[in-house]
Amino acid sequence: MQIIEPLLIGNYRIVQDTELYRFTSDSVLLSRFVKAKAGEKVADFCAGCGIVGLHFFAENTGIRHVTLFELQNEMAELARRTVELNGLEDLFTVENIAVQDIPPRYIEAFSLILCNPPYEKGGFENADPKKAVCRKELMLPLEELIASAARCLKFGGRFALVHRADRLSELFCTLHAAGLEAKKLQLVSGKEGAKPYLALVMAKKGAKSGLEVLPALSNTAAAGRMGAEKGAAENSAAGSEAAENTKQCAADGKEAAGEEI
Repeated sequence: MQIIEPLLIGNYRIVQDTELYRFTSDSVLLSRFVKAKAGEKVADFCAGCGIVGLHFFAENTGIRHVTLFELQNEMAELARRTVELNGLEDLFTVENIAVQDIPPRYIEAFSLILCNPPYEKGGFENADPKKAVCRKELMLPLEELIASAARCLKFGGRFALVHRADRLSELFCTLHAAGLEAKKLQLVSGKEGAKPYLALVMAKKGAKSGLEVLPALSNTAAAGRMGAEKGAAENSAAGSEAAENTKQCAADGKEAAGEEI
C-alpha cells in the first residue's frame, strides 16, 4: 500500500510503500553529513524512494539540480511520485537504471554524489528479494559502486556515503584505488560509549591525503535494529523510525501516521 508521509521539513512529503523497502535513519544521517555548495549538481545513487536526495535538497539552498538513480522500477516510481507531489519536476530527474549502467551523458556531470548503498554481505537468504536488494550486495558490489561514482564525479567533486564501520579498511582502499581520497569520517554508534556500527565517509576526486575525523554520533534510533549486524530481520518500523529522525534523528519506535493513497 502506498502512503504519503511528511518529511518534517517545511511542507515536503515523501511517498513510500508498506510492501517495499522503507528508509531508515541511515538516510537521514547521510543527508545531514555534508552541506551543499552554490550551484551544486547532485546525484543520489541507490535512491530508493528518493529520501536522501529530497532530504538533502530540503536541508540546503543553492542546489542546481538533483538526479536520482534507482535500479528497481517500483522504487523509482515512488521517487517519481515524490518529485511530482512536491512540485520539483524542474529540479529533480529520476533515472530507473543500475548504477553500473549510467549512460555517458552523466560522465563527470556531478559535483556531489550521495549514496546509501546496500552494504550487508551476509544473511537475508529468506528475506523478500525486493527488500534484500536494498540491504545486501546482491546487485551492486562495492568496487562497482565506487567506480561508477568516480566516473560520474567532476574533478574535485565529493562522494558521500554511509557504510558499515567494520568495512572501513576495504572502503578506504577501494576509494583510493579509484582516485577518490577519503577526506571526512564520522562514526556512529547505537548509544554513547557503544561500539560504532556505521561510518559516514566523504571522499574527493583527485584530492591529496588527509582525513578529518569528526566526533562520533550516538544514534539511539538504531538500537532497535542492531540485530541487522548479525543478519537479523529488519525492524518492521524502520521507515517510520527514519521519518521521525528527519526531525530529531531519534525515534520512539512507534508507527508514524501516513496518508493512504
